[in-house]
Amino acid sequence: MSDIKVSVILSVYNGEKYLKEAIESILNQSFKEIEIILVDDGSTDSSLDILKEYEKKDNRITIINNEENIGLGSSRNKALKIAKGEYITFVDSDDWIVEDCIKEAYTEAKENNTDITMFQMTNYNNDTREYHENDWSNLNQLDDSFYNCVFDSSHTMDFLFKLPVSACQKIYRRKFLENINAKFPDRIYFEDNPFFYYVWLKAERISLIKKHLYVRRVHSDSITGNCDRKFFDIIPSGVILFDMFVKNGYYEAYKKDLIDYRIDAFRLTMKCLSCDLKEDFYILSKMEFDRILKSPYREDFLEYMSNKNKTIFTDILNTKDFQAFNEIWPPSKLKKE
Repeated sequence: MSDIKVSVILSVYNGEKYLKEAIESILNQSFKEIEIILVDDGSTDSSLDILKEYEKKDNRITIINNEENIGLGSSRNKALKIAKGEYITFVDSDDWIVEDCIKEAYTEAKENNTDITMFQMTNYNNDTREYHENDWSNLNQLDDSFYNCVFDSSHTMDFLFKLPVSACQKIYRRKFLENINAKFPDRIYFEDNPFFYYVWLKAERISLIKKHLYVRRVHSDSITGNCDRKFFDIIPSGVILFDMFVKNGYYEAYKKDLIDYRIDAFRLTMKCLSCDLKEDFYILSKMEFDRILKSPYREDFLEYMSNKNKTIFTDILNTKDFQAFNEIWPPSKLKKE
């Protein structure tokens, strides 16, 4: 393949149920000058067979076969190493993109010489078969002044942590990602968080497309739809994110919102976990909060946490055990928060 303009990266782990629809949406793009890197992340279902079936049909497809499950972040990193496109975009294996997605995204990015171009997303409820939009998928935090122009992250300081962090819904200049050594965290969930904030803050040229080019499937089998033990990774992901802000000199400018965003993740995770997982998460949270209080950032955390986050932070630290915490924060109270 020569003159590859866009590399499309899709990683799958046991995603046979929706995988064909995702791949077909890429193959059926009106924009043809693409390569498609499909990563099977150690699937135990028929996902790899499906990938091989499509590889035989289209020479634009390259397969990476992970013999073991190494996680979405690590799989994407392997694909990034071999990507040849001028630009890169990601598609999740249970989602799909509209026919002109890559054409629209590439044209916008190329004409404006952007590092990142982001577009709107539509949500599809797999149970009800209904489409819906929300402030997050519509990019409503970014008003009309952000369209038909090029900007950098300094213009989004006031609402940075309200932007969609998904690696999808965006197209990236490959050289930009290479120059800043952009990588996803290895072998943890919520890998999109550190990646998004790092590349967004490093980007000098960003633009938006006011069109719904990506369809996100909402279903109970997805990582975010199933609040199980994988959600414990909100802790290491948060540590990596916090360290990224510190190491790259962004901490002072963003510390107030960063700290509240960090503790919000604990509160919201405790709210969504099933009762049998709450105690284990409580123990891990207590350990992390104790580490925070012993860190150089203790006073900042105590000052900038919102009242509701400070309350749960203090109660997790000061209760003797989970039973005592649960008496203060029963499931009914967590739901009201």
